[in-house]
Amino acid sequence: MTAWPDIPYARWKDTGASLHMWSQIVGKFRLAQTPWINHSWQATFYVTGRGLGTSLIPGSPAGYDIAFDFLDHQLTVDTTDGRRETLALEPMSVADFHSRLLALLGKLGAPTDIHHAPNEVPEPIPFRQQTDPGAYDPAAAQDFWRALLAIDGVFKQFRTGFLGKVSPVHFFWGSFDLAVTRFSGRPAPLHPGGFPALPDTVTREAYSHEVSSAGFWPGGGGIEEPAFYAYAYPVPEGFGDMPVRPAEAYFHKELGEFVLPYDAVRKAADPETALLAFLQSTYEAAAERGAWDRAALDCPLGQPRIPRAVA
Repeated sequence: MTAWPDIPYARWKDTGASLHMWSQIVGKFRLAQTPWINHSWQATFYVTGRGLGTSLIPGSPAGYDIAFDFLDHQLTVDTTDGRRETLALEPMSVADFHSRLLALLGKLGAPTDIHHAPNEVPEPIPFRQQTDPGAYDPAAAQDFWRALLAIDGVFKQFRTGFLGKVSPVHFFWGSFDLAVTRFSGRPAPLHPGGFPALPDTVTREAYSHEVSSAGFWPGGGGIEEPAFYAYAYPVPEGFGDMPVRPAEAYFHKELGEFVLPYDAVRKAADPETALLAFLQSTYEAAAERGAWDRAALDCPLGQPRIPRAVA
């Protein structure tokens, strides 16, 4: 069974603030090099056996693979022609990380023409101007990654129980959360947009079709604790009144989402089962109230070595 570490927000938040900005800088490089995929999926990171990674970023004459390594506490940049450069993860300002990463990329001959300001944060300050000393607690960063390891496995299991379009399990550096999303297959009303420092064109493309989405964020933005969330777009009538599991889950009226504290899962007798119950019951709330064609979309959870039965 995968360990579920304690990740109290008070210990994590300063390191998390640094990693949020640092990951945005790396994400901007990936965004600038990678052709657009529906719902901005081309820009995300993935949980790896050592941290968070971009997967291969196309380039010429070489491609790039960038990863946050939370075991050796370094950022690694590998190229497809066999070169590697590293940057130590240590306390530094966002401006310092920005300049060091651009210098490293320049040394490898990579393009450095990226967007130099963060997204999805109120009153964004360009990276070069974020000169306040930054925090990096190696233990807090590693515990965060170990929590992602546990969550990633459950999200991937949940992903198997759906025949329709479903996203990968991926980490969005803008909102700084791990997410998995199911789609009904029907177009959605035009999203009103309005997310801070995010073009409405990006938001509207991301929510072009009906979704039931769930994820994990490590705290902040109105909930000062690590927590799981689940929402639907468009929000069907009665969604927030639907019963969900486990008992610690609740509907947060201001956010318009179901929320389950991470600690409720971590302390459960069977954390994986508790989290799966939250994912499944919140999906059922969205699908039932939104009149999704569940007979055509749902299937049993996948099992190793057993092909899905087809009637």
